[in-house]
Amino acid sequence: MAIDKKDVELILQAVGGKENIEAATHCVTRLRFSLHDESKVDEATLESNELVKGHFSTQGQFQVIIGPGLVDQVYDEMMKITGGERVSKDELKNIASKKQNPLQRAVKALADIFIPILPAIVTAGLLLGINNILTGPGIFFAGQSLVQVYPEWKDFASIINTIASTAFTFLPALIGWSAVTRFGGSPLLGIVLGLILVHPDLLSGYGYADAKTNGTVPVWNLFGWEVEKIGYQGQVLPVLVSAYILAKIEAFLNKRVADAFKLLIVAPVTLLITGFLAFTVIGPVTFAIGNAITSGLVYIFGLAPALGGLIYGGLYALLVITGMHHTFLAVDVQLIGSQGGTFLWPMLALSNIAQGAAALGMMYVFKQKKSKGLAVTSSVSAFLGVTEPAMFGVNIRAKFPFIFGMIGSAIAGVLLSVNGVLASSVGVGGIPGFLSIYPNQWGVFFLGMAIVLIIPFTATLLYGKWTNRKTIDNADSNNNAETQAADHSGVSAEQGHAAVSESADNPEAVLEIRSPLSGKAVELAEVPDPAFSSGAMGQGIAVEPAEGRVTAPFDGVVAHVIKSKHAVMLEHASGVQILIHVGINTVALKGRGYTVHVQEGDVVKAGQLLLEFDHEGIRAAGFLMITPVILAGGQERIEQVEEMPLGEVRGSQDIILKVHLKE
Repeated sequence: MAIDKKDVELILQAVGGKENIEAATHCVTRLRFSLHDESKVDEATLESNELVKGHFSTQGQFQVIIGPGLVDQVYDEMMKITGGERVSKDELKNIASKKQNPLQRAVKALADIFIPILPAIVTAGLLLGINNILTGPGIFFAGQSLVQVYPEWKDFASIINTIASTAFTFLPALIGWSAVTRFGGSPLLGIVLGLILVHPDLLSGYGYADAKTNGTVPVWNLFGWEVEKIGYQGQVLPVLVSAYILAKIEAFLNKRVADAFKLLIVAPVTLLITGFLAFTVIGPVTFAIGNAITSGLVYIFGLAPALGGLIYGGLYALLVITGMHHTFLAVDVQLIGSQGGTFLWPMLALSNIAQGAAALGMMYVFKQKKSKGLAVTSSVSAFLGVTEPAMFGVNIRAKFPFIFGMIGSAIAGVLLSVNGVLASSVGVGGIPGFLSIYPNQWGVFFLGMAIVLIIPFTATLLYGKWTNRKTIDNADSNNNAETQAADHSGVSAEQGHAAVSESADNPEAVLEIRSPLSGKAVELAEVPDPAFSSGAMGQGIAVEPAEGRVTAPFDGVVAHVIKSKHAVMLEHASGVQILIHVGINTVALKGRGYTVHVQEGDVVKAGQLLLEFDHEGIRAAGFLMITPVILAGGQERIEQVEEMPLGEVRGSQDIILKVHLKE
């Protein structure tokens, strides 16, 4: 597809001109800018540009969605016009991060550390919820728990508790691994550091308060200097700071120790120094700071619980938009470790439901079938704890459902705070969140759940129907147009092939595309990236891969292979193009973990191996492997795209999309 130079010039004009561009690069689908002043961006001009399918700002970068293949041409033309210097995505990321204030950088660092270990924490929370049901008094029998009435279930519950509590017991090891990796050190040393801080020879951090009261805290006597011999179970700050120090010491030694002696010197010296600092200085200081923070929060919510619930419950959705919600995961863990429960997590769970209810209300406001489908699927995702599809794909676009969701969440937050509702663990948000709540507080929590279901849904429905504003229809039409103009994708595929069904009138009426990988097919709305979940990139589905192989979904030609090896575009003989993009934000890996078996211009057969990837290794590095499979935009032959039933799919066997072609 040829591009018009004037359209590129209009993009430059819309972002404030070349003098407002500090640096620019591109990925598979988007132009990425670091702008001197984002307030100069003319959103109306951008949205009216035929090349632009969407835009958003995140982590200091302003991103303009163009689409696969086409974005390369737009970027090349833009560089010709501006005469600017080409930079890599990492270079742009570093430039953009310098514009962030210290708080933003700290929030990003915490998010980078806690997101990779979130699955382990959530799983532990769910299992602890099951244990709570079995051992909580008054759930099934008055004044008694199920294991008290049926003692044969006691050991069964005990095994569940052991499995569930492991992630929290050894949480410093998980944090140590992720934090040291984030700070550029050896992940293995991070694990060992975390285990050192919870060694069984130490007094458990959970028993420190009682031991302190009784004067029985054990100590080390270091030449007259007494150091408390305590562990840091349930603590976050000690291992975070220690991990940072460890990474810096390791980097310092690696630069100065000869390769022949590194194995004997670097790791032992690094652990020895960091360990001593952790027990003598870092641990005691950060332990006191952490307890002071949690005590302060408890005091504030105890002094004015209604105000605290109103603010946190109402504004949590805004924290999600900024990414700051990841910061509070550390606070939740600290509260659970030091106070026995967190009052923040229950409000988080209800905020998820509130945004889901608002999105569900939009199903009755939207006119287009595709928009209604997006509203339904994204609301289900929010009800299960993942709100980004509902927020970015539906609520923020129309604005008022997002606001009504915040109002409902604020009211419910007041109810929970006033009644002191606590979660014993961090689990899944949304409706399953009740499993993390102490069973004796389920009644109040379910009342709050009713509030966030009824108020946002009803208010969104009534306001949307009453106003019937053009902005609603415009948002609906744009959403539908973007979806049908599929022009960007990120897909990880495993195996596949396509067939063209014949009809009496048109021998090539339907292109059947089989799954390019084995795994679980899901709606695009479930992809935790607004560029995909909003439908701005184009039509298609996403697949959670079960293994690391990507094969051709049909006979065709390799149209494009991304330099970082994580995405490939194929073109069918009919002219239909499809993009397979393995994972989210995996461009940052620069090809590590990926092996490409084809190159541009190769003719491939259905089911032929295109690329392989280290499925577990990439996931362990903290990247989500959910893979969008997208039909590229600007394809005049596409009349309609039909999605097949979702769920488990077999590579090269199950049909995932049917593309109805124009004659």
